[in-house]
Amino acid sequence: MVREALLGGGPAVLPLAPDLPAPALEQALATLRPTHVVTAEGVRPREGGVPAAGDIAAIIATSGSTGAPKGVELPAAALTASASASLRRLGARPGERWLCCLPVSHVSGLLVLVRSLLAGAEPLIHERFSPEAVAASGADHVSLVPTQLRRMLDIGADLSRFRTILLGGAAAPSGLLQEARGAGARVVTTYGMSETCGGCVYDGVPLDGVRVEAGPDGRVRLAGPVLFSGYRLRPDLTAAALEGGWYLTSDLGALEGGRLRVLGRADDVINTGGSKVVAGAVAGILAGHPGVRDAVVVGRPHPEWGEEVVAVVVAADPAAPPVLGELRALVKQRLPGYAAPRALAVRDRLPLLPNGKHDLVAIRQDISGFVSARDLC
Repeated sequence: MVREALLGGGPAVLPLAPDLPAPALEQALATLRPTHVVTAEGVRPREGGVPAAGDIAAIIATSGSTGAPKGVELPAAALTASASASLRRLGARPGERWLCCLPVSHVSGLLVLVRSLLAGAEPLIHERFSPEAVAASGADHVSLVPTQLRRMLDIGADLSRFRTILLGGAAAPSGLLQEARGAGARVVTTYGMSETCGGCVYDGVPLDGVRVEAGPDGRVRLAGPVLFSGYRLRPDLTAAALEGGWYLTSDLGALEGGRLRVLGRADDVINTGGSKVVAGAVAGILAGHPGVRDAVVVGRPHPEWGEEVVAVVVAADPAAPPVLGELRALVKQRLPGYAAPRALAVRDRLPLLPNGKHDLVAIRQDISGFVSARDLC
């Protein structure tokens, strides 16, 4: 179906996760209004469906966990441009096989299929992620999220057998990258989103044809042939996101020596005592602590400061978790004191969304009522 959509011989594809709860599935169908639904029982028309524009090959549903999903419309030309630029940057050769162990309802999984088509090779597809199965797959290239790479390292997998491990979906802790590369892996970090056909910046450098800049407000702006054409049936959202050929992301970033450094999401800025803290920047520092395996920073309402900075971490050694004073001291080496966390929650694991990103809604709910020792320094 993806091949036919790219070549223009078939309808646009709207992949939805088969395990979506029934209410979420019905909401997606009602909002995105496909003309037909494909199930194991066959193809059936759907009343009230709206055909996609002729150049659209795929529609990716995003942000559906807390409300009606948006349908990101991806033209065939954009998908092809993204996959072609990716293959060139990686030096991937024709016939080399890609492993898809990410949901094809997300852009990262879909692009594995598109790269395979352009490379002239049948993709390897794993319905569920298993580190052992991935290690034994024989694939040349694989696309993973940080949690999956962590699990590969935990089983001692030989990562050098992959010509490339594309790592995206969420910010990768520096310690994870060092460990993987020390184990012989060629890890290439990616930055992008559904609106850019997935990763369009590799190791901080834009793919061929992609332009990146940080706007006056610090938000990352992206342009080039990989951009989406708009949000399905939502011209209002499209007009707010696209400006003069640029896509206005929700991320804060800076260009340093021609490389993009993503600081965090604009909507994850914590306002504490009148000072603004970029949660992602603090989390990145905490992830560099040897006692921290994974870290998220969120804001929590506070009667005096408006919000307080809370660190939620997974300890590298559960028997010797980091303490708040250590983490505060580490942050204050690189950021102003107000950015240092004022509370610490240590958890066995951090909840994830299906695309591998941290589930910030669940994390905020989890820490809303906890009380931690505030050994401030």
